[in-house]
Amino acid sequence: MKILVIGMGGREHALAWACAKDERVDTVFVATGNAGTATETKLQNINIDMNNHRDVIEFCNTNNIAFVVVGPEAPLVAGLVDDLTQANIKAWGPVAYCAQLEGSKAFAKDFMIAHNIPTAKYQTFSDVNLAIDFIQQNGTPIVIKADGLAAGKGVVVAMTDDEAIHAVRDMLSGNKFGSAGSRVVIEQFLTGEEASFICMIDGNNILPMATSQDHKRIGEGDIGPNTGGMGAYSPAPIVTGDVHTKVIDRIIRPVVDAMNANGTPYTGFLYAGLMIDAQNNPYVIEFNCRFGDPETQPIMMRLQSSLVDLIEQGLKGNLPKSAKWDNRVALGIVLASGGYPENSSGHEIITGLDNHFDDVKVFHAGTKINHEGKVVTNGGRVLCVTALADTLKTAQQKALQTCKTIDFNGKQFRRDIGWRAIDRSLSFGE
Repeated sequence: MKILVIGMGGREHALAWACAKDERVDTVFVATGNAGTATETKLQNINIDMNNHRDVIEFCNTNNIAFVVVGPEAPLVAGLVDDLTQANIKAWGPVAYCAQLEGSKAFAKDFMIAHNIPTAKYQTFSDVNLAIDFIQQNGTPIVIKADGLAAGKGVVVAMTDDEAIHAVRDMLSGNKFGSAGSRVVIEQFLTGEEASFICMIDGNNILPMATSQDHKRIGEGDIGPNTGGMGAYSPAPIVTGDVHTKVIDRIIRPVVDAMNANGTPYTGFLYAGLMIDAQNNPYVIEFNCRFGDPETQPIMMRLQSSLVDLIEQGLKGNLPKSAKWDNRVALGIVLASGGYPENSSGHEIITGLDNHFDDVKVFHAGTKINHEGKVVTNGGRVLCVTALADTLKTAQQKALQTCKTIDFNGKQFRRDIGWRAIDRSLSFGE
């Protein structure tokens, strides 16, 4: 069996690695991949532009691809799954209409309100002055979001009026996020604890993945600018059985039913970024129409069911109700390049990649192999060092040990990934 994974980040490395573990799989092609997928057993990078749908289709037909897994959001929003399906090629991911849940914050908010899905109150603006007037009337803290895709960085949690106004001007006038920021969503600031709730959906059936929590902020203690994610762990203790049931009943099932009623069944991964309040009520901060990054890495470390089998069943509309998981916890720490998230340095030689410990996997993201055959940096988030252990604290320690053995110029990483859950476990004497 041959599979094609679309993407070049840490998420795609983890998904391709998980697919390759199935003994039926001969090759997992990755377009375009990174240095990790270039050297992984049974994985092979291919130089195909994910935006060129004709070339992707031709490759699938020529190489007898069993199915395609579309990793990133941009090709989903651009309708790659639609075009593959039209060409009778099986693809795991939502069609373009459904992908608007991530592609447009305004679409997502309108959709949630229309279908009574709990979320923060909001208004949408294209005019700078009207947006500033709204901020001055409502005060802070407040959340400013670029409407379109901004690689996970188009969100500003403003604690002061000046910070909020600066963010609006950056997005609407300063063109900081290009066309993604031509419209902004300004919404109520929610308090509580965040969690990531990711499901596989086959148009009707829902298979929840292991719960997880990521750390978006660049600084330890969750301070500083938002990033694409500086680390994650699974499971997330904040998602209790009660919260889990509420998320399925109040959030995931209404999405599935609404998309079916619209004639556009949702197939693929669905990620609900949640805020869970003091009464254990979940609210949607954002929807992503793909697996989260860096949540994918610890979740795939814990998955014991065959991902290939799950996707095959999903493509047939027969997703099981549950998957098999390692009882241990997994924690991943992102090693980022200097200047991230505002900018990133490239071509820095990475050393120490072979010096890791048992039950530790180094997933590549922003890496490539240079003309000398050396692994170098090639983006903001470079690696995700992911460890399995009996406790979250031990997983954190194992990941940190490995992070210290890997080096490149400008390397930065957080040493406190998982701190909320670790503090909670220590408070209960675990």
